[in-house]
Amino acid sequence: MNEKSEFLGTEKINKLLWQLATPAIIGLLVQAFYNLVDTFFVGRALGDQSVLGIAGVAVAFPLQMLMMAISIGIGVGGSSVISRMLGSGDVSKAERTLGNVFTYTLVLSIIFEILFFLNVDTVLNLFGATVDNLPYAKEYAVVILQGTLAFTFGFVLNNLVRAEGNSKIAMNNMVFSGVLNIFLDAILMFGFDMGVKGAALATVLSQLIGTLYLLHYYVTGKSPLRLEFSAFTPKFDLIKEITLIGFGSFVMGASNSLMMLVLNNVLEIYGGDLSIAVFGVAGKLMMLVFMPIIGISHGLQPILGYNYGAENYERVNESLRLSLKITTLFGVAGLIVLSIFPGTFFSLFSTDAELINSGASALRIIMLASPLIGLNVIGTTLFQSVGKARPSFVLSLCRQILFLIPMVLFLPHYFDLIGVWMAFPISDLMAAFLSMFLVWKEYRYFQHRSSNA
Repeated sequence: MNEKSEFLGTEKINKLLWQLATPAIIGLLVQAFYNLVDTFFVGRALGDQSVLGIAGVAVAFPLQMLMMAISIGIGVGGSSVISRMLGSGDVSKAERTLGNVFTYTLVLSIIFEILFFLNVDTVLNLFGATVDNLPYAKEYAVVILQGTLAFTFGFVLNNLVRAEGNSKIAMNNMVFSGVLNIFLDAILMFGFDMGVKGAALATVLSQLIGTLYLLHYYVTGKSPLRLEFSAFTPKFDLIKEITLIGFGSFVMGASNSLMMLVLNNVLEIYGGDLSIAVFGVAGKLMMLVFMPIIGISHGLQPILGYNYGAENYERVNESLRLSLKITTLFGVAGLIVLSIFPGTFFSLFSTDAELINSGASALRIIMLASPLIGLNVIGTTLFQSVGKARPSFVLSLCRQILFLIPMVLFLPHYFDLIGVWMAFPISDLMAAFLSMFLVWKEYRYFQHRSSNA
């Protein structure tokens, strides 16, 4: 079974990274695109109420991000263990990890759904809901919460499939569920006039079908790992390892949710529903730039994990160099495109002139340091892949929690609404410097180990 993953240690790095990352990039872009389409349909379906509808979805979106953070944390932690076990030839532990990931995901998903469903009004108010946008936010959030299991298992299983080096399966799932989401959006929001609720239901149904597709992959034995019921019994040493390694990714996702909580509340003070709607659109547009960068990191993870497990440190460093070059180029391309045509992009979502003009100005400022984001993402992936939880945690924490949130709270006192948008490039710059320092130290360490091998 390990033979199915041996190419991670023998294939040329350039070819291997693109082979693994391209499906992830395509799948993630489709996911980002259907999030955009959700916002597009909400804006177009609600007409004069488009600003409130978009703001309501933006307020509810942190719940979805928190759900994703939990599942990505489990998925990344499990993937790191599985990749390293396959690299070292310990298939038995890899299979035990797979079963424990299933159990862990199920338990946390049920706890999450019950906890937030019972407190949905309080949570949405905490996330910055206003009197006017709360009905739209609640309508969206209730349906999303009902689909918690579909969301969490979908994201976890995507990560596990990539850890095996089978990124095409993950891509097919993400593309299919993304296209299905777009199709269901049109039917439910326009055909059945379900409004914001239709957008949420389309998302849940598409995630559910995608999750069933991935379950079929494991149940039918197409994976190099056997899924056996005995492996579902919790092994607390494995749960601990998965948690510690994936905690950085969880924090990165959860910090996005916390960032949006703070941001929505600050935007309510300095710009109201209009500014919340502006970031509701801008955040989705930014994902079109970030998703290829994250896709590279997804392709990189099994390469780093496998070759680190096999003590092939030169391949680890070669992978790092290439991935940093590519992610920087993606950031530059995103900066150019979104800075030249910001008004055009915003006009797709609404005919409200104030929303379009405010959004164009905000997007240009937010994207200023986007070429540097790859440093933070690749740095986090490096330490996750080699099982070093502490630096992974620090890097995943720094951009949103340590830098962005303080800047969002501080700068508006001096620059009003512009200060909110300025916080993004400043925090990106600070996170990039810290990431560069830690990655360089690890890179030199691998060089030393490789030369002494």
